Amino acid sequence: MSDKVLTELADALAADTIKAMDTLGDDRLYEEVAKVLGASSQTSEEAFMTAIRIRLAERRARTFLEDHVKAALDARVQGAAAPTARASGSDADL
Repeated sequence: MSDKVLTELADALAADTIKAMDTLGDDRLYEEVAKVLGASSQTSEEAFMTAIRIRLAERRARTFLEDHVKAALDARVQGAAAPTARASGSDADL
């Protein structure tokens, strides 16, 4: 099987798993899906976990960006200085 097919299948499963996680309110469902997948194919499990990490990281970053832009625009309307962009858990917190 080609790497492209593996990546596409893993990403599609990751997208569906995240939708199910949101619907069910179960933020660890992907771990169980990975176990089932890994029982048959470790390569598929690794591709799936990579896709999950990428999608969840993108979601967190997008939420951060949206929140920061909103806060900056709100500050502009109020005539205040825009807040400094600082992600929680970043080196900026040290």
